[in-house]
Amino acid sequence: MPTENPSVSVIIPTYQEEKYITSLLSKLSKLKPQVEIIVVDGGSTDRTVQMAKRFTNKVYQINKRGISRAKNYGAQKAKGNILIFLDADVHPNPDFVEKVFRTFNDAWVAGATCNVLPLQPKLNEFFFFQFYNFLIWVVSKFKPHSQGKFFAVKQEFFHEVKGFNENLPCQEDHDLAFRLSSFGKIVFIHDLSVYEFPRRFRKLGLFRVVMTWVMDYVSFVLRGKPVSKVWSVVR
Repeated sequence: MPTENPSVSVIIPTYQEEKYITSLLSKLSKLKPQVEIIVVDGGSTDRTVQMAKRFTNKVYQINKRGISRAKNYGAQKAKGNILIFLDADVHPNPDFVEKVFRTFNDAWVAGATCNVLPLQPKLNEFFFFQFYNFLIWVVSKFKPHSQGKFFAVKQEFFHEVKGFNENLPCQEDHDLAFRLSSFGKIVFIHDLSVYEFPRRFRKLGLFRVVMTWVMDYVSFVLRGKPVSKVWSVVR
């Protein structure tokens, strides 16, 4: 394995991700400067773990599945001063670490998110994602927000707030952003985009996914917990 630069740790939670994990890890392994790549698997029965081990020797398996649990476990193993959480189906641009470094040069920044765009989008997906990114940017001026597909945070602050809330089946990214905001700004990196395969939209439908997001977010803001009891896996 190549020598890694501990300044940045990229943490990827996985479950049944053999279709996507190679594409992401191959991109991360070619970054200059190199980053620490950490994969935390929640019990995959496909080839996710074997494929991940081709790119990093920091592949961990945990007994109990849960995205927050996996992210927290990865953060405990991380050496980087900046933690970047990515979903397994995300495609980042080669300069994303450079832009994260630039953002965190501001000592007042505690966390950062960015544009999330669909790969090979249908027309309605394209317009929805453009609107959603704009909405996150606007709302984040008044209330801290993040996007679960990509979230970067200073490690010291992450541990101060005790990481992600493992009792939340979803909205854990927004919850973390709220708590981190007591230490500094949560910023939206305008000139940074990551790309995801919109599998949830394709399987469940755009309207159903958006309505679930809205209900969970409103419930979280008003009651401190989402409506959804579990977050269904889409593969």
